[in-house]
Amino acid sequence: MKALIYTGPHSFEYSDFPDPAVGDDEVLVGVKACGICGSDVHGSTGETGRRIPPLIMGHEAAGIVEGLGRNVKDFEQGDRVCFDSTVYCNQCPPCREGRFNRCEKRQVLGVSTGDFKRHGAFAEYVAVPWWIVSNIPDNVSFVQAALLEPVSIGVHAASRAPITPDDTVAVIGAGTIGLFILQAVRLRGPAKVIACDTNEFRLGVAKKLGADKVVNPAKTDLKEAILKETDGRGANVTFEAVGFAGTFQEAISITKTGGYVVAVGNLESRAEFNPQELVARELTFTGSYASSGEFGDCIDLVASGKIDVEPLISEVLPLSQGPRAFDRLLKAEENLLKIVLEP
Repeated sequence: MKALIYTGPHSFEYSDFPDPAVGDDEVLVGVKACGICGSDVHGSTGETGRRIPPLIMGHEAAGIVEGLGRNVKDFEQGDRVCFDSTVYCNQCPPCREGRFNRCEKRQVLGVSTGDFKRHGAFAEYVAVPWWIVSNIPDNVSFVQAALLEPVSIGVHAASRAPITPDDTVAVIGAGTIGLFILQAVRLRGPAKVIACDTNEFRLGVAKKLGADKVVNPAKTDLKEAILKETDGRGANVTFEAVGFAGTFQEAISITKTGGYVVAVGNLESRAEFNPQELVARELTFTGSYASSGEFGDCIDLVASGKIDVEPLISEVLPLSQGPRAFDRLLKAEENLLKIVLEP
């Protein structure tokens, strides 16, 4: 098969690669579309330690069932499908509790660490366990379905803190995940949702997707702006969807006493904060990782139009143009959100 192979920092090759073996519990998917995740872009620099070459990246994908392991009963050849990015064992205590993102043996498609290597979907074919696969309806295109994985991350994140009809919610970061968090939060019915980003293009998309207010911290003091919008109290819930130490600190600063800070971004390993704020202001810090069984709901949300993926699709390109697409996303000189590659 043809595949986009990560060979080293900032280096990809589009070339032949052995077809994946299909295990007894696996589905062979002919990939029709695969989105480039920000974690792939960051990982391609070689700085994260989670993309050890040689590796086929890619975990936001959809396609057609081309083969079935002998234990697979719920799918047929020709089915239109998408799949989760977390490969969970379906057997350990967290999995039995439905907390699949906390699987004790979890792997991630398109990720390679010191502990595991799992080739992903920047290829003509990928083999995945049947229990992470879902059928998609005919009114959802393969390109749209490729965004279901980041949709599920946003929906899961939105569930990690209580939100009431009187609440003001702030989302720091209007990239792909932040924009899906925004939409998922909006569905929970808060009084106000504020999107924060230093990119005016992304703020424009956030406004289109339902943000009541947008704030550019490069132009306006973020804390002052949030206090102004909340009668001096601060946001009830703040989602940090960037992953820098500085933006995490900002999230703490704009959250009201007794509020919640949900950390979703993950670009830096350390962030300093004053523990006295956590104690004296009775803040609740919580993390949100991947998704945990929300995939079916997300398919319905996208198919019904309750979550809109189209404004986030910047370009659809052949897989062979993957190296150039990664370079463009890394340089960040264009107004790009999601580039989807088609094998």
